[in-house]
Amino acid sequence: MEGPFSLLGGQDGGHEQVVFGNDPDSGLRCIVAIYSTALGPALGGTRFYPYASEEDALVDVLRLSKGMAYKAACAGLDLGGGKAVIVGDPAVDKSEALLRAYGRVVESLGGRYVTACDVGTYPADLALVGRETRWATGTDVVEGGSGDSSVLTAYGTYLGIKACLRHVAGSDDLAGRHVAVQGVGKVGYKLAEHLAAEGARLTVSDIDDDATARCAERFGAEVVANDKVHAVDADVYSPNALGGVLNDATIPELQCRVVAGAANNQLLEERHAEDLRAAGVLYAPDYVINAGGLIQVGDELHPDGHCPQRARARVEQIGQRLLEVFAMADTRGVSTETAAELVAERRIASVGRLRGFWLPGR
Repeated sequence: MEGPFSLLGGQDGGHEQVVFGNDPDSGLRCIVAIYSTALGPALGGTRFYPYASEEDALVDVLRLSKGMAYKAACAGLDLGGGKAVIVGDPAVDKSEALLRAYGRVVESLGGRYVTACDVGTYPADLALVGRETRWATGTDVVEGGSGDSSVLTAYGTYLGIKACLRHVAGSDDLAGRHVAVQGVGKVGYKLAEHLAAEGARLTVSDIDDDATARCAERFGAEVVANDKVHAVDADVYSPNALGGVLNDATIPELQCRVVAGAANNQLLEERHAEDLRAAGVLYAPDYVINAGGLIQVGDELHPDGHCPQRARARVEQIGQRLLEVFAMADTRGVSTETAAELVAERRIASVGRLRGFWLPGR
């Protein structure tokens, strides 16, 4: 299948490598996209999702892998950017045979791509993938991994929200602040815990009624429809589910001062970052604020092994990194998305020229 991509290298808008995997016996259909290895091996999660077509899966994995490269660069990590998608319904199609077949696809890349959890995959799944490859991270602690990466993703997003409030209001105090949280699953629920613990008032939404009911019971959260939460009159709108929620239809309906959440690819198109700036809404670029999980699983590659304290200390720098992006955006008169891209591209260009095309053992 031909795809709308170039294999000319991650720094010019193309991808270094795109691999299609197919195993009829297990039902595996997957795509691995490596955007750039200029800073190191491309680390990114595996998304298991029932895409309508392989074309849709390709578009998603190309966008996600580029975002992972920028995420690693902005976080100051010696990692490149990659992503993988498995086409199928994880509730129906996931099996040991399929996951191990996928592990062989990852192993065939020789360490240029390192995988982890994403939508539809969990630490136990990565343990099965890891039976076939050395390049699987994010497994449970008992399997030698660092455990659930949603913990640090949520913590970093919470710190990022506080940094946003500091920038727009001069104080990061959450007491009495109203936050509309879209998606209260693995990350969103843990984020809600942090926010509620500091006295924030919560409005929540999710396609899972049980998840919102739990938030209502535990945090006193108000529950609204998933397609209405962006329009809630709140200090912060926090998207924590799938992407594309900031678009031509939703941006005019925003009543918040800040958009800051853990979802990937929140902007449907890059131009929507400028629309947010024009509307006076501060946007926290998703790949900067949600880097906690990447920092955690990336730490598993440290020569001395994973250190929870070291990973947490790096996550605690997310707020300061956002403030630097905001300052650059203000100085240059550009959107925060453009400023974050400049930060990422500068680091990839300056540090990456020392490394070039990454190969195992270098």
